[in-house]
Amino acid sequence: MQRYLGRIRVLTAVCVLVVLVIVGRLYYLQVMRGDSYARKADAQFTVSHDPLLDRGTIYFTDKDGVQVTAATLHPVASSTNHQRYYPGGSLAAQEIGFVAYNNDHIQKGRYGLERYYDETLSRTDSYSNFFVQLFGSVKTAIEGGQGQGDVITTIEPSVQAELERTLADYAASWHPTLGGGIVMDPKTGEVVAMAVYPTFDLNSFNTQTDPLIYANPMVQNVYEMGSIIKPLTLAAGLDSGAITEKTTYNDTGCIEVDTKKICNFDGKARGVIPVQEILNQSLNVGASFVATKMGQATQREYFLNRYKLGEETGTDLPAEGHGLMSPLKTNRQVEFNSASYGQAIAMTPIATVRALATLANGGLLVTPHLAKAVTYDSGVTRALGWGEPVPVLKPETSTTISRMLTTVVDTSLVHGDTKLEHYSVAAKTGTAQIANPAGGGYYADRYLHSFFGYFPSYDAKFVVFLFAVEPQGASFASQTWASPFHALTKFLINYYQIPPDR
Repeated sequence: MQRYLGRIRVLTAVCVLVVLVIVGRLYYLQVMRGDSYARKADAQFTVSHDPLLDRGTIYFTDKDGVQVTAATLHPVASSTNHQRYYPGGSLAAQEIGFVAYNNDHIQKGRYGLERYYDETLSRTDSYSNFFVQLFGSVKTAIEGGQGQGDVITTIEPSVQAELERTLADYAASWHPTLGGGIVMDPKTGEVVAMAVYPTFDLNSFNTQTDPLIYANPMVQNVYEMGSIIKPLTLAAGLDSGAITEKTTYNDTGCIEVDTKKICNFDGKARGVIPVQEILNQSLNVGASFVATKMGQATQREYFLNRYKLGEETGTDLPAEGHGLMSPLKTNRQVEFNSASYGQAIAMTPIATVRALATLANGGLLVTPHLAKAVTYDSGVTRALGWGEPVPVLKPETSTTISRMLTTVVDTSLVHGDTKLEHYSVAAKTGTAQIANPAGGGYYADRYLHSFFGYFPSYDAKFVVFLFAVEPQGASFASQTWASPFHALTKFLINYYQIPPDR
């Protein structure tokens, strides 16, 4: 009797397993992949002019964690075929990218996340063995390999729209040849918004006459950033012990280094002043003092090995460029002095933001990224790993430089007019001369205006970077970027309901 009971139990278990497999199979076919199979069935009775019948979705993520569609499939030709559709139109165009025919007559991701995650978003023949699909997808998700699914980004659509409005308004006022911005969580490296101006509509990308508009200069191009690099110089000086917050120096207005003349923006001497004034008044002679004080080896260590200004960040956008740091590989002091105030060296905006975030997050180097998870076709969602933050500055250095940059906003930036009564904000402007590739040296009348800031100063939720190439009608970044940054800061504070810290 006991033997028969055992057999019955085994038979019952097998039946239950078969039922579960059948139910799972039906759920997979009818619910999870129903639309896909319907399209494939329809395609058997029509002449397909579009081989792209299936592709994963890209999602934005709003502040409450709700997923908002950024790229999906849209029915055409009486719903028998599908094409890629972007509900946001031009929203995050350079970041999302688009799908287009490749040389092999297959539609693939071109530019942006569509290209970077093409293997994940592309779907192969779905008629393969169910168990291979199901357990293969689960195995892929668990082990962290490439699999087919949907990409969930860190881009917040309302913040992205606000950043794009900010750039468009700036362009209407100052007419730069190019503008861009990044809003990032300095603690995690999550890019909440990244935008470029001018931009284009993803749903009509083929109407563009200049293919360069598809590229993303925030990760591909390098620029001499100007005085927003000064806080990195002072942080290196503080961290290495070359200076303290109370250090003073004699500012003579101009100095000669290696037969080259280095001057403050107005050429005027300030006399004996504290290093705080290097940031308050954006003094090139002061930054040069700090560079000389810490020495070439120390400056090289911080700029190249700690801030990694010459390296790719590893962000998840294609064709990332790397900084041009060759001047710091010489032994000419003038090169180090020039680098201390953001000239002679060039870097990508994304690498610049990563370095500046170390000032805001306690001295940690993070990996900027736009995707945070993949939902595989099995239904399993796997968070993407971006590595542990690397300590590059002492926490007390981050606190000190944050205090100094907060003083800039409270007392010096536009005479303190952008100070927020109940919020601490740390910020710095940058005005860089633009190199003349034809005759060497720099143009006398062309500038790059940059601006960065973070808030609250001692527990930063966001770091914001803004820049514009060749704005017209103003010489200094404080004239063009202070007001847009101020407005964007207030928007983020209100939208995220960040509590006051003072």
